[in-house]
Amino acid sequence: MAGPRDRANSGPYHEGVDLEPLRRGDTRALARAISLIEGGDPGIFQAIADLRRGRRGPGSKVVGLTGSPGSGKSTLADALTTVWRAQGRRVAVLAVDPNSPFTGGALLGDRVRMQGHALDPMVFIRSLGARGHLGGLSLATSAAVRLLDALGWEMVLVETVGVGQSELEVCELADTVVVVATPAAGDSVQVIKAGITEIADIFAVNKADLPGADRVFRELRDMVRLSPPSPWRPPVVKTVAERGPEGVAELAQAVEEHAAHLQASGEGADRTRRRILDELVGLVAARSARAARRILAAEGPELLGGQPELAQPELLAQALLSRIATEERTMADALPSVQRS
Repeated sequence: MAGPRDRANSGPYHEGVDLEPLRRGDTRALARAISLIEGGDPGIFQAIADLRRGRRGPGSKVVGLTGSPGSGKSTLADALTTVWRAQGRRVAVLAVDPNSPFTGGALLGDRVRMQGHALDPMVFIRSLGARGHLGGLSLATSAAVRLLDALGWEMVLVETVGVGQSELEVCELADTVVVVATPAAGDSVQVIKAGITEIADIFAVNKADLPGADRVFRELRDMVRLSPPSPWRPPVVKTVAERGPEGVAELAQAVEEHAAHLQASGEGADRTRRRILDELVGLVAARSARAARRILAAEGPELLGGQPELAQPELLAQALLSRIATEERTMADALPSVQRS
């Protein structure tokens, strides 16, 4: 009788992950799979690897949408989704939310967002909380993006709640990053201070019908012009996502033009390589930290000795890493590599 490992290698079942509903486009199965990603379930990562091996055609276009709170990012995401759906594309939205201090879950629920697309089977919307993920939110989001790519979702939109460090890390996994500014007082200056100009591929001045929009537009355009020469200069697009929506088709076109630039210049492949290498570092760091916490929880006092004030953390860390490496080698010898097929 076949065991779990045999079933995983010979059919659609991967240690608790049934691939057939995913292949059929069942969005509830997709939501469950992303929950497994958030929990660090090993079976889902093997399932994603197998799904990706069977992928045909161009990959997903991943668009990051970030900006200060209140800039209308969710409304803009809704409007972009409408444009892409009119083009016949399947659209997945991963909304990165703050966490509930009580449950650890995302405060902004999926039902609050994008009600006009709630019944569209070609649109998938999922909130991801900003804490509590194995290896950090950027790693969980990256795995979710790979799953969506393996399942053939043409457009994947990653929306963040703000412009903090964790949001910037999430945006770095996108092919195209759209930074949203508004006519709010000093908003363009805040964008510059946040340093997100370095990862911005497109600027969107949303709520462009409000006073001050022209000023923000000029400041961002001038900032781009004064930037060091680059094969791609981020365009600045005015949008009014709540009305019309105005300028959103132009924003979607800018996304297409940037995607074409990435393909023609080879920068897209370079970004992918850098992204994967950074993710590997993050995964190794997360796994090592988890192992270190486990060991210290059980043996911390003994490792520190009778005079903890004399402990040398650098030397103890080196010894801890050596022990973790030995344990990992033992586990690797006992289990087959997920890369073997």
